[in-house]
Amino acid sequence: QLELVESGGGLVQPGGSLRLSCAAVGFRLDSYNIGWFRQVPGQEYEGVSCIRGNGGSTTYADSVQGRFTISRDSAKNMVYLQMDSLKPEDTAVYHCAEVHFCARTTPVGARLYDFWGQGTQVTVSS
Repeated sequence: QLELVESGGGLVQPGGSLRLSCAAVGFRLDSYNIGWFRQVPGQEYEGVSCIRGNGGSTTYADSVQGRFTISRDSAKNMVYLQMDSLKPEDTAVYHCAEVHFCARTTPVGARLYDFWGQGTQVTVSS
């Protein structure tokens, strides 16, 4: 299993911004498709964004299109999710994961491994 560690969450007011980070432990992220998912307790996981390892093209769910930006820093071996214009409905635990493929809403079943890391909590509230 290839370990990923998420960080960067926190409490932010509506309209604010956060940048989440996804760090790889012991392997290079460059060749992998990496997806960001989120879960509100009691609800299903939602794929929000994805970046392909081959070419770096990106996908976004309709709910975050135009507000979130996914990127990769190969030198730092990191994938980021810049979240702007945050809304209360963005409140969730966010996870990154290696995926077989990227889609506009990457399904949970696309993950390489049936395992969630700790994730990072994002709370949008005034």
